[in-house]
Amino acid sequence: MRFRRSTVLVAALAVLASGCGVASRAQSAGGGAEVPNVGGNPPSGPVGPIPAGLEKFYQQRPDWERCGSNQQCATIVVPLDYTKPAGQTIELRARKVLAKDRGGRIGTLFINPGGPGASGQEFAAQAPMLFGASLLRKFDIIGWDPRGVGESTPVKCLDTAQLDAMIAADGSPDTPAEVADLDQQSKTFAAGCEKRSGPLLPHVNTKDAARDIDVLRGIVGDPQLYYLGMSYGTYLGATYAEEFPKNVGRMVLDGAVDPAITTEQMGIAQAKGFDKALDAFAEDCAQRSCKLGSSKNEVLAKVDQLIKDSDAHPLPGDGQRQVTQALVVLGIVYPLYLKDFWPRLEDAVADGLAGNGARLLALADEYTDRKPSGYADNSNEVQIAVNCSDHPDATSIAQIQASLPTFKAASPRFGEFMAWSSTACMNWPVKPTNTPHPIKAAGSKPIMVLGTTRDPATPYEWAVGLAHELQNGILVTRDGDGHTAYLSGNSCVKNVVESYLVQGNTPAADIKC
Repeated sequence: MRFRRSTVLVAALAVLASGCGVASRAQSAGGGAEVPNVGGNPPSGPVGPIPAGLEKFYQQRPDWERCGSNQQCATIVVPLDYTKPAGQTIELRARKVLAKDRGGRIGTLFINPGGPGASGQEFAAQAPMLFGASLLRKFDIIGWDPRGVGESTPVKCLDTAQLDAMIAADGSPDTPAEVADLDQQSKTFAAGCEKRSGPLLPHVNTKDAARDIDVLRGIVGDPQLYYLGMSYGTYLGATYAEEFPKNVGRMVLDGAVDPAITTEQMGIAQAKGFDKALDAFAEDCAQRSCKLGSSKNEVLAKVDQLIKDSDAHPLPGDGQRQVTQALVVLGIVYPLYLKDFWPRLEDAVADGLAGNGARLLALADEYTDRKPSGYADNSNEVQIAVNCSDHPDATSIAQIQASLPTFKAASPRFGEFMAWSSTACMNWPVKPTNTPHPIKAAGSKPIMVLGTTRDPATPYEWAVGLAHELQNGILVTRDGDGHTAYLSGNSCVKNVVESYLVQGNTPAADIKC
């Protein structure tokens, strides 16, 4: 799996979104569904040219209803297929946090937490606890569930038992039977998605999601887009900038994805990134009273032992599920996203070595949003659906096996798992809509790209790559651990980002924090 949500930061706060209600899911075509044009809070109307045939979408007036303290929620309608604007439509569910300074309001800041598959609505609900006071004063902040996600028209593929089996399947197969099981899991997933969400699948790609953003911008009446995207949200933002460079106002891309690299290059870089983050954890652990050893190499050896032993001997978990090697790896990887979680990783590995997998399973379940009653959302399914639709990937077992030496050489610990993760897209029913290429966004205003030097999920070199590819990219480097920069507690990053978004102060050169 190539991208993961950056909402680990939100999960760490354990604050739940509330009260928007569930939108109806899809509207049939027959000549075009009706677009809401009800009262609510009338926008000033779209500014600038509207793409031909899309007038009714840009000019709709959603009914923004109270759904929390100083918050409003609404349903927005967009075309399923932008090449057929008179055809079938789908719904996007959005949440708005109102600017505190209504008289001095700058406009709307659109936010995306990553994934693909993470809920922008939930992210917006956390904004009062996460974002700086200047942003909360001067911007309405809108987070929305992108197409396919959550309370928007959703991708549906598997039931809980099927998704459990897929996530727990052996990610480093040693036998033909284990390889065949991975292949079958991929086929089951693809068939389930096609059966339950077939018409939606060709249109959950990032380019269509970026076009949705411009509809949202038009609806709120902002002449240009103010945007803060994290992790996969940087790829979404960069794609918007490529499609609508003249509409870019102030854009921050945090934990950047490099659109110019291939899927294989991406997997290798992420494997190395998790190795680098695990090294930092091991060194930190060894420097204090650590249950796993008194040296970095001793700590890493314990982690490797746990991964190796769990392949043949899964650990007991919650009384119902065993903790397979795949779940052990997820339980190890997840805490690397946030340094505050490193003590939990230490405890989980120590327990696992003692034969108890409960802590590792709990971490893996947080990573995949698995609750006692089942999965809290469809983010795991969306992640695969979007990635398979966006990026060319391995098309056969033989191709994956041929790539294994390269992955293992790059990362003996995680490389094999990354290589075999390509099976998720191997039987996907929709051909990818994109090929890797640099995004220049020629003619846009300056775009701020943030990278963290020891980010495990979006390696720092990706931010460097994107910032240099953009015609007007500015790189802000955070020297630190964990995934993404703005919400890390680094005051230098915070000040640079908020000065740029609120006051338009663009650094004259790249900045290091």
